[in-house]
Amino acid sequence: MDAYERVINARSKDRSVSKEVIEDLFNDYYYIKGDRAFGDTHSIIGGVGELENYTMTFIGIQKGKSMEEAIQTNFGMPEPHAYRKAIRLMKAAEKFKRPVVNFIDTPGAYPGVRAEEKGQHQLIADCLITMAGLKVPSFAFIIGEGGSGGALALALANKIYMGDGAVFSILSPEGFSSILYKSKSKARESAQLMRLTSHDLLEDGIIDGIVKEDRNKISISDLKKIILGDLRYYSKFSSNEIVRDRHDKFRKIGVKWV
Repeated sequence: MDAYERVINARSKDRSVSKEVIEDLFNDYYYIKGDRAFGDTHSIIGGVGELENYTMTFIGIQKGKSMEEAIQTNFGMPEPHAYRKAIRLMKAAEKFKRPVVNFIDTPGAYPGVRAEEKGQHQLIADCLITMAGLKVPSFAFIIGEGGSGGALALALANKIYMGDGAVFSILSPEGFSSILYKSKSKARESAQLMRLTSHDLLEDGIIDGIVKEDRNKISISDLKKIILGDLRYYSKFSSNEIVRDRHDKFRKIGVKWV
């Protein structure tokens, strides 16, 4: 597949969604609801899970497979209170010294006027600030579509991984084409220029590894192996060293691409 075909495939309803991955990965799990300010959302799910001897906080951007689920999850586009819910979960994880694992699959944050009126831009920034300062290890997995700031909000982690067929980009190829060429007709060429596939981003040093897939399904055994390896690695770090490790990672990315 070329880059644009990979984008189309990453949007496929046949791919793993966050809820499936969470429930297959953890031995036991408990979902937490609400942002304690406005209400609950189905576009971001989260809670506490047991993985072998570790207790972790998990957060996932959820897409629906049926039309009914897609409407319920806002087509995988988080609203302001969804990011507030994610921040609540991350702060609780830090308080109780639980590592954080995020599963990302979104075309981007919800772009509606009401979302901006309710502070969407600020809450995405608050998510990034919260993730940057977490004193517990954090891991981000792009399992499908990783689009724009909506995805980046949950990707500022110590380690970033992508499913083999996933994509991660600043905006959609169609949006890129509209800006650069004043038409959506060159989305395929735009996707190639954007270097948004897992293999491109690993080569460019943006991500730390690729999770195996089988027919568009994330390999749970490979995912578990990666997480457990990272948990053992960071178990030797102090809270300050964890924060420094994360900051150093993004400084290196920034220096490389400035």
